Amino acid sequence: MFRIEAEVDKERRNLLRSRLRDTNTAASPVIAALRRTPAAREVPLHIWASDESGDLAGGLVGHTWATWLHVTHLWVDTPHRGAGLGSRLLKRAERIARDKRDCRTVRLETWDFQAPDFYRRHGYEVVCAIPDYPPGITEYTLVKRLR
Repeated sequence: MFRIEAEVDKERRNLLRSRLRDTNTAASPVIAALRRTPAAREVPLHIWASDESGDLAGGLVGHTWATWLHVTHLWVDTPHRGAGLGSRLLKRAERIARDKRDCRTVRLETWDFQAPDFYRRHGYEVVCAIPDYPPGITEYTLVKRLR
C-alpha cells in the first residue's frame, strides 16, 4: 500500500533529485564518466545590463552543464528593444560558455509569440515544437552549435 501526497517539500525534492541522479549514474556509463569531471557541476551563468540611470535594461539567466549552455531566461525591457541589447547579451553568454566553460552547444526554449525568429537569426535551429503548451501557444526548443 502506498500513501501518495501532493505538496511542496524541498527536502523530499532534493532527496528525489539525488536518488534519480544515482540511478541514472548507475544505468549509464556516459553519465557515470561525466560525474567524475568538473563538467558534471551545474554552474550558473547570469548577465545583466543596466541603462544610464542604473535601472535593469535586460538580462540573461542560464547555467552550464556537461558542455552545454542552457539559457533559461533572456529579457530586454521594452524601451531598449531593437537596439541590439538582446543580441549582445546572448553573444556574451555564448562566448563565456564556449571560451571559459568549454561548452559546445546552447539550448533554450521560447514561445511562438516571443522570439523564435530572433534565435533563428542568431544561428539557432528548432529541434522540437510542442503545440498547445500552454493552450493556444507553441513552445519551441532550439539549439546552436558553438564549435
